[in-house]
Amino acid sequence: MTAARPGPAFALHDIPFSTRGSWFDISPVLAERTYAEDLHLVSHQNGMHGVLRFVPVDATTGDRVETRVEATPGRLSWTHEGGRIDLAYETPDTVRLRGQGPGLRISAAAQTLTPFTGTYFFRDPADGAYVFTSYETGRRYRVTVLSGLVAGASGSQALNAADRGLTITAEAGGVWEAAVEELDSARRPYASSATFSQIVSAVERAFRAFVDAVAPWRSSDTPAAELAVYVLWSATVDPAGLVTRPAVLMSKHWMDKVWSWDHCFNALALAPGAPALAWDQFSLPFDHQDESGALPDSVTHSEILRNFVKPPIHGWTLGRLRKRLPEPLDRTELAATYDRLGRWTDFWLTARRAPDTALPHYQHGNDSGWDNATTFDAERVVVTADLAAFLVLQLHELAALATELGRHDDARGWTSTAEATQAAMLDELWTGEGFVARGAESGDTRHSSSLLDLMPIALGERLPENIAKTLATRIEAHLTPYGLATELPTSPHYRSDGYWRGPIWAPATVLVEDGLRRSGHDRLADEISARFRTLCETHGFAENFDALTGTGLRDRAYTWTAASYLFLAEAHTIRHAMDATDAPNEVRP
Repeated sequence: MTAARPGPAFALHDIPFSTRGSWFDISPVLAERTYAEDLHLVSHQNGMHGVLRFVPVDATTGDRVETRVEATPGRLSWTHEGGRIDLAYETPDTVRLRGQGPGLRISAAAQTLTPFTGTYFFRDPADGAYVFTSYETGRRYRVTVLSGLVAGASGSQALNAADRGLTITAEAGGVWEAAVEELDSARRPYASSATFSQIVSAVERAFRAFVDAVAPWRSSDTPAAELAVYVLWSATVDPAGLVTRPAVLMSKHWMDKVWSWDHCFNALALAPGAPALAWDQFSLPFDHQDESGALPDSVTHSEILRNFVKPPIHGWTLGRLRKRLPEPLDRTELAATYDRLGRWTDFWLTARRAPDTALPHYQHGNDSGWDNATTFDAERVVVTADLAAFLVLQLHELAALATELGRHDDARGWTSTAEATQAAMLDELWTGEGFVARGAESGDTRHSSSLLDLMPIALGERLPENIAKTLATRIEAHLTPYGLATELPTSPHYRSDGYWRGPIWAPATVLVEDGLRRSGHDRLADEISARFRTLCETHGFAENFDALTGTGLRDRAYTWTAASYLFLAEAHTIRHAMDATDAPNEVRP
């Protein structure tokens, strides 16, 4: 059997080491912008918790040794002049460890201060394994030594502050091996016939198959494609807790949730090669739709937040998603999706429209997804053109679905509402030079230097030509060498690390690029796509980026950024191939 290639190398400070389906990763990141000296097993059940600490030590003295950490999708390694330690996922809840030269100290990540918090440690007399029970995650972590020696175990059965853990080593020149499992109450003693090398090879083959499915178009012109796929693959978790389907978290760093617009971009990137997983991404927030039709702000293992919502880009997403899925939805799924999308739309038309008004409003910047954009500086409860535009697209998508389902009266109603909403948006918010936001209570109108005010470009061909041209000109003013700044860099409100007050973001890039292309502004769309793709290839897949330097900011392993890169790179590759096919034959002398 031909061995799979190891895959892309990456730094654990930027991207955690994990595998598809797992609820934990190996990473130095313990909290937002908090990096530990050592690698930890970090769980994302019941929140984000560093559970176990891994420290390479001298096999003789037990003292810490300095190592170099390296990672590829199938293997994490600590390398030392005297040998190395390797770690690989055998299953989503089990990692295998092998060491030669250095030993490894595995200990509780934090000291226990009372009998009721932290981690309890003991040696199980039933099978001889060492067990860490985590109060924070509600899970157990069992360490089974397969070969080698336990050089020291401390803190067993301790209830107060104490160092808890064990050190695994081997005789001089020998090899030690161990398994670490995340489990519930109990499990049969660990047993496996697979060698460490076989485990690594199996993971590499699984990842390679996923890459080949999701990005078969990749080439040397898309050098970040495999790493982008790894970010999505490794951030995927199996159904558990409140997560009803296999889910791609936004990250297995601290942004370990599914937000109700982030999921749309992940679904689009996955659709052609992993259609079932893509559909799960689109559907998951709808599994938690409330009685008003609203989607939650976010979903994760043990928490659903409903204090805010996210913008209705789901109609825009669904239209593109259906074209990208290799098989059409069956009629039952189509009808269920229509009903869910209709209820989500009705939420905006009822709960978010004041009496005798045509346009819906946001209650806070968080509802828009652009939490602190300058559009919301004067007032938070505002009527904005981006919201109206997204709703228009969603209404037209509902009309198309209703027609397909034979619900022609519904289709006429959705179309009429879409036309009325767009007419009101142009009549009430368009000044001739740009769109303004209006206070839902005050009625005051204001413009800002935020790219958010230009997002109606997402309407594409549905916009009057003169308005699309004006928006394109203003969008181009936001274009830095690295991409679209979310606040004009010349604005007094611009902040290099200001979240939505300057940095480049993937979703805004994709929505603007798509709208420009559909409104005939291909040159600008091409430039935006090219600069964003280069940004990711150079600076990775951060949550957002400094618009003037390209530096990755905040969470460095953000899946919607990786997905947006894949989405844009695939489209560019296809366009390039079509251009080459359509080009006239070269005349040779």
